[in-house]
Amino acid sequence: MPKFVTIQYGDRAGYDRTPQPIRDAAHEQDVKLLSEGALIGRAGTPVQVRNPEASGVETRDGAFMSSDLPIAGFAVIEAADLTDAIEKVSQVPCAVAHGVVEVWPLR
Repeated sequence: MPKFVTIQYGDRAGYDRTPQPIRDAAHEQDVKLLSEGALIGRAGTPVQVRNPEASGVETRDGAFMSSDLPIAGFAVIEAADLTDAIEKVSQVPCAVAHGVVEVWPLR
């Protein structure tokens, strides 16, 4: 079955203003995805890694890109196709709590 990487963006303010029953259902969707074999995790502090022309590793603390919302988490899910993947993540916390979820097909 095809795999998809999801990047979840959201902040505490959006989460907190979402009604509790909707948040509870969203967390239940995460549990369902985990039971289907998804790998789900919260985002930690990023480190940029570069090794230009294999000349030596350079690191820099912080994200390479920025957005209006911080990255809250990641998941690797299996789905029949992109439409199925979108359906599966459309009810996770970041999708319903005023955030956004990107879905990236792995090829």
